[in-house]
Amino acid sequence: MSRQPESSAEVCIIGTGPAGALVGDQLVRAGYSVVFLEAGPRFDTEDRVEQMESALQAGDSKTIWEMGGPRDAYESVGSQYYPLNSARVKGVGGSSLHWQGMVMRLHEQDFRLQSSVGMGRDWPLSYTDLQPYYAAAERELGVAGADDNPFAPPRSEPFPMTAFPPSQSDSIFAPACAEVGITTHSVPNARNSESTDEAGACVGYGTCAPVCPSGAKYDSTRQLAHAESQGARIIDRAPVKRLIHDDSGSNITAAEYSTPEGKRYHQEAKEFVVAAGGIETPRLLLASATETHPDGLANESGAVGRFFSEHLFAGMGGTINKQTRQKHIGFHTTESHQFYDRPDDSRTAIKLEFLNNAGPSPAAMAIEATEFGDELLNSIQQAYGSHIAMGALVEQLPDRENRITLSAETTDPGGMPIPVIDWDIDTRTKKTVQRANEIQRTVLETLDVDIEWTVGPDSTGPAYHHMCTTRMGTDPTESVVNPQLRCHELSNLSLVGSSVFVTGGAMNPTLSIAALALWASEHIAARLGEEDIEIDIF
Repeated sequence: MSRQPESSAEVCIIGTGPAGALVGDQLVRAGYSVVFLEAGPRFDTEDRVEQMESALQAGDSKTIWEMGGPRDAYESVGSQYYPLNSARVKGVGGSSLHWQGMVMRLHEQDFRLQSSVGMGRDWPLSYTDLQPYYAAAERELGVAGADDNPFAPPRSEPFPMTAFPPSQSDSIFAPACAEVGITTHSVPNARNSESTDEAGACVGYGTCAPVCPSGAKYDSTRQLAHAESQGARIIDRAPVKRLIHDDSGSNITAAEYSTPEGKRYHQEAKEFVVAAGGIETPRLLLASATETHPDGLANESGAVGRFFSEHLFAGMGGTINKQTRQKHIGFHTTESHQFYDRPDDSRTAIKLEFLNNAGPSPAAMAIEATEFGDELLNSIQQAYGSHIAMGALVEQLPDRENRITLSAETTDPGGMPIPVIDWDIDTRTKKTVQRANEIQRTVLETLDVDIEWTVGPDSTGPAYHHMCTTRMGTDPTESVVNPQLRCHELSNLSLVGSSVFVTGGAMNPTLSIAALALWASEHIAARLGEEDIEIDIF
């Protein structure tokens, strides 16, 4: 394909994950010319069954998305090692190609955390502001869910599809949770519980992360395909190296990108949108430093790359003398948000999960086996179906010292400095992980589970949700983008994705990413000339 610039582009979007895809599709629908620049390749959906088979085999399944090597080099220098390449996909569709697909709204308290309990900072937006965009995002992603969560924020309309029924292990957890006073409810999932025009209903391959062979799980190629059908253009394997501004330093004129052949091009546009994730977005801004912006673009506040935050995992599991059917499906169907809203400033939020992926899967056991026939069947029957586990996501409040910077010594093959991740886990977050473990132990002991493993404060790791590195705010001295997600210092540069979060809560971030992308689309379209654009175009 030709990777030369698009001469007629009004909007240039960097990144093709859910944030970039949704912005681009909405602007194409509104009549604007859009070009996407994507660092990675375009993957063929026909290869997904083969990718699933590869993922089930012993070894590093992450290689199915071609991550690793000099192109994806990074450094982790903090006290807590960060395994970045386990968390991302560079390619058309972005990390939605390998995500698990759970989509919860942030709670009302998440937007006013400082006001309510004196922690973190308040967002410049409220839940009420985003509520219609959340509903629109659920429609765009095709969310299956039920209005059965007594802890969830208010809704204005039902979910697009019915919720998935509880799993076998969920039915085991239910009476134990009732006995110890824990209220459970369904999980909203961005996967088809029924057939739609985009894809058939989920058939339970159980390999949602890292790949959905059937296409029932949402990924952003849905919006990208529609945008392309309406005239948008995607230039793949075109990593952007820097953004170029005019003489005044207040307007972006071009995105400079490279191609596999080693050529460099400048893509011009009226509006630019960076949707490259919580690591690559600040990396690009910092790498675009000039005499006018010596600390990087949009960085007069010094907040670009700062306040990097994550969700931490807490878990516990073992075996039980009941049939659990673990790995029968690859996603969660039951949760509890009972321990989410913070009663004071003593702990952060907890999202309690009931896992359907504890223990070995029969497919993996069969592929790795050295025996056959009845011997293989007997081995699988003995090892499968008795494992059970709980998990939790725990909030980490943004800390200025947790940050993304650029390496002073190492560049990628295109000459761009690689990102450096400086990350630590604070005492309050570890205390919350410990609290999650205590809740999990109470439930598992009620079930007489033989507890075999624990992921606790000293062994916790990230959920791979990169947040808060270009946070929004009304004060340009303390934030990177304004509430409309436009950079304070640059009149035509918007940032979308979880990097603009002010705090991250403990909810999987993709639905909030999508809602904010739709919110930003409206404001970008208004700047392009459609002053009367409204949410109904979504």
